[in-house]
Amino acid sequence: MPESVVLLHGFSGTRRTWDGVIAALEGERYRPLALDLPGHGDAADAERPITFARCIADVLPRSPQRFVLCGYSLGGRVALHVALAAPERVSRLVLVSCSAGISGDAERAERRRADRALADELERLPFEDFIERWRAQPLFACESPEVGALARADQRRNRPNSLAAVLRGIGTGEMQPLWDRLGELSMPVTVIVGERDQKFRGLGRRMVELLPDAELVVLAGGHGLPLENPQGVAGALADDAAIR
Repeated sequence: MPESVVLLHGFSGTRRTWDGVIAALEGERYRPLALDLPGHGDAADAERPITFARCIADVLPRSPQRFVLCGYSLGGRVALHVALAAPERVSRLVLVSCSAGISGDAERAERRRADRALADELERLPFEDFIERWRAQPLFACESPEVGALARADQRRNRPNSLAAVLRGIGTGEMQPLWDRLGELSMPVTVIVGERDQKFRGLGRRMVELLPDAELVVLAGGHGLPLENPQGVAGALADDAAIR
């Protein structure tokens, strides 16, 4: 019986983020299910406000009774909330380029202000301007033109007003940090980071130190690993070092 794998994309992506990873997974061993998170893709009209509680209520009913849960960036933060809410259903947790939140109150408040300003811009400025601004972040530096084209195509599957609602509801600045709850997650956890993604390599090491049963996997690439190194992500998902 193939093992079910639920896949959650990052901010301004869609379930299509995972196309390359799904193609690299062995079909006889895994049954992948990539979901559009509330406010994204086909779920753009999700009920407002978008909250982590609403994301949990969206993901769990659409998932099998028992599954591997994998989330990238924002999807990883949602995955942490889902795993904490229903640990008995998550056989293994895989976190890609993910953080457990911003610990410092002042830093979190500053990020909240920045996220809300970006949400206002999404509602006011041309969507293409937002896409180019987002892709210009240092997080995505050194990605190939091909990867950048894939990311932009995925972003265009979204609507700017819906992404604004996502930022106001579950942006990084809106999330209460979960660092002190990581010890509750007893299932095996794989934390995946890109070798060029220095900030998230540090965050990944910190998570692994706090999780009871976790390993850190460093893959070739930067922050956008599902698009930049889908075969490596699939190998880590399958716990197969030979194809990373």
